Amino acid sequence: MRAKYQGLLDLGESLNIKNGDVQEENGILKVWGTTNTPYEKNLLWDKIKEIGGENPTDIIADIKVADDSVYHRHVVKSGETLGKIAIQYYGKASKYHDIFKANSDILKNPDIIHPDQELIIPNL
Repeated sequence: MRAKYQGLLDLGESLNIKNGDVQEENGILKVWGTTNTPYEKNLLWDKIKEIGGENPTDIIADIKVADDSVYHRHVVKSGETLGKIAIQYYGKASKYHDIFKANSDILKNPDIIHPDQELIIPNL
């Protein structure tokens, strides 16, 4: 089972999951841990479904979230715009308004963001 879900385990490691562990028992992989944000939890569930299908029967996951007050915290990379960031998290560029409003303390213009700024991606 570990080999089948290795992509999930690698993702968990890259996300720096806290209190995480994995056990294999009677052909079922049991995984648990705590992500930083709901977005990271969703990434893990998406990976589980990608590997095991919509309702996998060979894995049990208990994934908690440390901070659910925001959807995610995003560090701006060179070339990004609020529209591109909105597409990444919400699938719609028009949601950039929500990101701008959530960061009005550090952003004065939605067209001007800088690399290395940490933006709050709000829960919708």
